[in-house]
Amino acid sequence: MYQAKKIICIIPARLSSTRFPNKILALLEGKPLVMWSYFAAKKIEMFDEVYIAVDDVVTQKMVESFGAKALFTSKECLNGTERLIEAKKNYELNADIFVNWQADEPFIHKKMIETLLQSAHESVDVWTLRKKIEQEKELNDTNVVKVVVDFLENALYFSRYCIPFDRDKTLALPKYKHIGLYAFSSLALDKISNLKPTLIEKSESLEQLRFLYYGMKIKVHESLHETLGIDLPEHLEMAKSLVSQGLLTLEV
Repeated sequence: MYQAKKIICIIPARLSSTRFPNKILALLEGKPLVMWSYFAAKKIEMFDEVYIAVDDVVTQKMVESFGAKALFTSKECLNGTERLIEAKKNYELNADIFVNWQADEPFIHKKMIETLLQSAHESVDVWTLRKKIEQEKELNDTNVVKVVVDFLENALYFSRYCIPFDRDKTLALPKYKHIGLYAFSSLALDKISNLKPTLIEKSESLEQLRFLYYGMKIKVHESLHETLGIDLPEHLEMAKSLVSQGLLTLEV
């Protein structure tokens, strides 16, 4: 229990990634990515339970070989959120908060989870993170999602483009990128399961815009840390290099 809340972490582990097939089984320092993510999550005392939501027998056998509990979910799930919803429903999981920790995110650590869940006691639908953009090249990189929040750290909008726009170029406005680590209240997952996709979500290709469109509250806490997601083979090579240099740490 954390802040009187039961928290379950679910690691969605889809095998057939389009851009990097079977990436969750790709080896980093001799161990598959999903294994690194699982044991990093297991070290977080705030989590009452940690599961891996799989969609293939190959992945199921792999995760069970290192002692993880596999929850079988459909290949039809479009994203990690849908996989959480299905796992929660099919396995009748009971918790106040569900954390979505992607299988290709082996470098998430305790400080980030503490930042994410610092307001777990509040009435919030979704929690996520943002970090100040420090590299100019990220401002116009559409793979780097930007976010604007209000004075209470509630999300106003997410975009692949640079927001807010400084029309007169006279304000030194800080820009923030979104870090795609999510936590959902149990009620929020139930609600999301009944929400239809929206045009604004499809336009930006950002599922969190669906949550905002239907009036859900997304708390976006500022993190001093970020992580390296393994989306492409070159990201794996980058991770190997950073680990070998001691610039990123893996835990098991």
